[in-house]
Amino acid sequence: MHRRELLKQIIGISGMTLTAPLAGACQSITQGFGDAKTQISFVKTNDREKGINQAIDLLKLPGFRKKDLFIKPNFNSAHETPGSTHNDTLKTLINKLRELDSGELTVGDRSGMGNTNDVFENKKMFAMAKDLKFRTVVFDDLKKEDWEHIKLGGSHWTQGFFIPKTVKNAGGIIQTCCLKTHRFGGHFTLSLKNSVGFAAKRVPGNDYNFMIELHRSEYQRTMIAEINAAYKPDLIVLDGIDAFTTGGPDTGKTVNSQVILAGTDRVAIDAVGVAILRHFGTTDEVSKGKIFDQEQIARAAGLNLGIKSPKQIEFVTNDSESFKYAKEIQAILNS
Repeated sequence: MHRRELLKQIIGISGMTLTAPLAGACQSITQGFGDAKTQISFVKTNDREKGINQAIDLLKLPGFRKKDLFIKPNFNSAHETPGSTHNDTLKTLINKLRELDSGELTVGDRSGMGNTNDVFENKKMFAMAKDLKFRTVVFDDLKKEDWEHIKLGGSHWTQGFFIPKTVKNAGGIIQTCCLKTHRFGGHFTLSLKNSVGFAAKRVPGNDYNFMIELHRSEYQRTMIAEINAAYKPDLIVLDGIDAFTTGGPDTGKTVNSQVILAGTDRVAIDAVGVAILRHFGTTDEVSKGKIFDQEQIARAAGLNLGIKSPKQIEFVTNDSESFKYAKEIQAILNS
């Protein structure tokens, strides 16, 4: 069978038998009969370059037709991956986006643990930007007029929050996140939590500390989800080759989780990420209850930012090892 020919493998919700995968072919695993709403490509690998290229190819994206794209990494700190985005992940993603006919590329973030300029310098982002010809934006350096105030009805943010206009005005938004727990109240930090770096800590001319409000609130995980209502990603790549199963976001117990995920639905990406953390054994907070009852995921689903059930996820793989691994994660999603 040709590598690009799609072999559909259906797992029925009533327990239908799964046909054995064919080596080297694309396989997809769906949860039921016509329930699938989003695809998540699932690649078992320890090779970031190979895994990211395969994961994006499996989604069969139409390309970006010269769109100027904003790339949001996880640069909360400069700690070793999964404490921050691996430079090889970012480099591979940039090259792949150019292959998909992107326009100008911009990488930007706000670090929660330290000075963002220092983080970018320690991550060698300014040198990489010169070499690979992309722009960088340090949100700490933005002026008052560079921020857009977001007020959502029913939000738990007492004063709303601010998002950079350069993000809001981008032709498309690409997010790349890590796989890890979060010991400061987020419980886990995947694609939804990575969006906190879009939100201002302070805006020039306004002394209010929005991050103190977030981290002191009993609704912290709900507020994390609400930030995501301000934008919609065109692509999310989760680097889960290594993961923190406890601790995080900077350091923690590390496991070699050997996976790259890609998709366009933040709820689906995070639900699969939580299932992978549970697969390796994780914190009580991340382990308890149904995955879609986790506060970040439940609030995001309630805001219609993504799917509402694990039955709406279709895993797409291209080799038998990835297929087997995805089946194991699928069982945890359904439990």
